[in-house]
Amino acid sequence: MKLRVGYELIYECEQYTPMMLMLNTHFSRAQDMLQADLLVVDPAVSILQYRDGFGNLCSRLVAPPGRIEMSTSALLEISGQPEEREPDGHQHPVEELPNECMVFLLGSRYCETDLLSDVAWQLFGQSPPGRDRVQAICDFVHRHIVFGYEFARPTKTAWQVYHERQGVCRDFAHLAVALCRAMNIPARYCTGYISDIGVPPPHSAMDFAAWFEAYVGGCWQTFDPRNNVPRAGRVLMARGRDAADVAISNTFGAAKLVKFAVHCAPEEV
Repeated sequence: MKLRVGYELIYECEQYTPMMLMLNTHFSRAQDMLQADLLVVDPAVSILQYRDGFGNLCSRLVAPPGRIEMSTSALLEISGQPEEREPDGHQHPVEELPNECMVFLLGSRYCETDLLSDVAWQLFGQSPPGRDRVQAICDFVHRHIVFGYEFARPTKTAWQVYHERQGVCRDFAHLAVALCRAMNIPARYCTGYISDIGVPPPHSAMDFAAWFEAYVGGCWQTFDPRNNVPRAGRVLMARGRDAADVAISNTFGAAKLVKFAVHCAPEEV
């Protein structure tokens, strides 16, 4: 199956404004690309790209005063089938974890493991370790939080989500990540596209999505506490400790987002 993904973002800037963008698909999907997701900017400006410490592709530019439009359209070959579980899901003792996992056990800007440690052990201390424990965390978060775009707040942390019990997909992911880390399971925040393939209507407006990966069974495995079911057409853009590491844009000056449109759907023939 061919999947078309893309976006259109328009910002208004009061003056020349440096920006750092994270708007490309992750290099791990390169083998699936039929049409690359090249960043198109209007008016045309110089773009410098680099990979950050998590392997995400970042773009730097300076937006001129006025409107600047950013867009892309990419085509991928996907199976069209829901995600499948890895065969192994055991939990590794901390002392046996690869070095790359250690940073994903620590607290971060939006994931306060110190505040949620007692909660995590009270809720999940008796659950089977490994993937079953991660799934128990996802089940809890899925039930615990009421989803709604009106509940979005850029400063909301996992601790606040736990108490307020309201949020968007990034809040579901932050709470699950924090609870996993509190249980000594490495967890990293992910952002990207998710299609509505196999999901009955009505469909909500398309948006970038957030989920997470936990290190169990000797590999990073995908978990999605917001949807909490296997999905088809999930396309990773970036990974990090939390949303602070994978923001679609960081602007170093006054800039207002005036249009935001995301597309992720099977290619029409």
